[in-house]
Amino acid sequence: MFIATAYAMGAPGGAAGAPAGGGASGLIMMAVIFAIFYFILIRPQQKKMKEHKKMVDDLKRGDEIITGGGIYGTVEGVAPDTLTVKIAEGTKVKITRGSVAHVITEGSEKPKE
Repeated sequence: MFIATAYAMGAPGGAAGAPAGGGASGLIMMAVIFAIFYFILIRPQQKKMKEHKKMVDDLKRGDEIITGGGIYGTVEGVAPDTLTVKIAEGTKVKITRGSVAHVITEGSEKPKE
C-alpha cells in the first residue's frame, strides 16, 4: 500500500524537474523584463546624459553657471576638459566641465533644464 501511495505522489508525466511551461516561456519573460528596464530606466538616463553633454559642450565665455556643488559663477576661460569660473571679484576657480549642473538663462535665476 505504501508503494502505491508513493508513486501517486510523484511528478505527473514522469518529468521530475521540468518547468510547467517549458523553456521558451522563461526566455520570453526575461526578454519582457529587459525591455521594461530598457524603456523605463536605461533609455531616459541615456537621453539625460546626451542633453547634459550638449549643454556642457555649448558653454562659452560669459555664460553664468551653477556647479554640481551649488556654486554660482561666470565662465571666464574655456579649455577642452576644464573651465575657469569667476565666483567673486578676484576669485577664479578651475573646474571640470562635467561638474556644471545648470546654465542660468538671461534675466532669470531658474536653472535651464
